[in-house]
Amino acid sequence: MSTMTTKAIALPKKPLTGPGLTVPGVVILQFLIIFLFEAFEFAFTKVGLFTGIAILISIGGGLYLGRTGTSLAIAVNPPLAFFFSTILLMVTIGGVGLHVTKIGLDLVTSLSGVAPYLITGAVIAWIAHFTLAVRNRPSRLRAESAE
Repeated sequence: MSTMTTKAIALPKKPLTGPGLTVPGVVILQFLIIFLFEAFEFAFTKVGLFTGIAILISIGGGLYLGRTGTSLAIAVNPPLAFFFSTILLMVTIGGVGLHVTKIGLDLVTSLSGVAPYLITGAVIAWIAHFTLAVRNRPSRLRAESAE
């Protein structure tokens, strides 16, 4: 009888070899993910499902790839990135131009399609931020190192 030996393949914990993305890196990551998905969806239909999923992916990606101090930026940035990418896409791809009334109406329409995902993502991101803040609190770290 032959014996089978199995070797465990060690996979890297994160695709980044360093400590992770800094705050500007997380902001750029989230903006690009939201912008690309929204541009794809805006070219064919109105903004909704795919952009909402992109918002949730960008929050998860920021939490996964970011450094320990980036959780606040991960929680705050997605609504701002969505706002600026929507304005940019309306002026360029959307054909609205810089008409204030049309931009306002289209902005409210886009926001209504993505609002559930923004709220869900905000709840997830803020819970993660406060959990990470408690876990990385200096007084707690000192107490654990003294034990």
